[in-house]
Amino acid sequence: MAFPYPLIALEEHWLAQSVRDFYVANNTKHPNDENGLVGMVTPALMKFGETRLKAMDESGVSLQIVSHAPNTLALDLATCVKVNNELSDLMEFRPGRFRGFATLPMAYPEAASRELRRCVEDLGFLGTLIDSNCAGRFYDDPFFWPVFEAAAELDVPVYLHPSPNPQTKPLLYDGNYPDAVAESLSEYGWGWHNETAVHFLRLFAAGLFDRHPTLKIVLGHLGEMLPFQLDRIEGIAARQWPHLGLELERNLRRVWDENVWITTSGMFFLAPMAAVLRQCKPDRIMFSVDYPFGKNEAGVAFLKALKAEGMVGDEVLEGIACRNAERLLKISVKW
Repeated sequence: MAFPYPLIALEEHWLAQSVRDFYVANNTKHPNDENGLVGMVTPALMKFGETRLKAMDESGVSLQIVSHAPNTLALDLATCVKVNNELSDLMEFRPGRFRGFATLPMAYPEAASRELRRCVEDLGFLGTLIDSNCAGRFYDDPFFWPVFEAAAELDVPVYLHPSPNPQTKPLLYDGNYPDAVAESLSEYGWGWHNETAVHFLRLFAAGLFDRHPTLKIVLGHLGEMLPFQLDRIEGIAARQWPHLGLELERNLRRVWDENVWITTSGMFFLAPMAAVLRQCKPDRIMFSVDYPFGKNEAGVAFLKALKAEGMVGDEVLEGIACRNAERLLKISVKW
């Protein structure tokens, strides 16, 4: 049975040759190298033609919002400009089927904010997807805040996406098991989801959302573990932190409700989705596949299961499928 609504997928990845060249120039292996743990998907990451479009059509995905795969190195401005220009050209392969999130040189925040403006105003991009750390640094440092200021002024979202952090792996994940298992645990097996959640809490504690109250943040993977822990940290922040010298104008629940959107990317499981539905307003939940790491057909099966299990009604399901993304991104999908 065909899915009854258009589908907008927000976290769909691609790997540019210019980024691979940047890693070669810096004598570093890219995290999506063919010989790595997820190297089997690298060919699909680099393809942007009929193969990708066929996979979308077979599952009824109307629109992909494409972003670059995560990095371990902080890209320079020249490389980011190449990536964004190439993505802009690729979007024209099938107009109306692909839109983009900008790749930014986060180690150079002023340049990154200018590049975001260029991508939005000149290339028609819909926001930016940034790695969850910049060579091990986190964005609660005001050094990085020009990027968030630009996003708020442009009224486009910042998608905070997990990325490997070689600095935390030896301390937290190396152990009495193969190093490949430690690498898996430190990334998609556990670590980078946990780190992205902590990163969001750092941004909150640093007062970023007081400084920029209209900032829009997107978190993937069913909220990066935060829905499960939200009530606990909300209570601690409200009761304890003022006595520790941190007075914030907007509490965590208000920031969560007003500044945060959640996607399903690659997390097609009903139990954690139940927590998301309890913790998030219905208009803040959006569909995503995490292509090609996730499969379009698995994402569609998950949406159908939500309805079959009685977890959502038709209006909420349609919102997750496309309408919430349309409102956030200010687009209209053709159906």
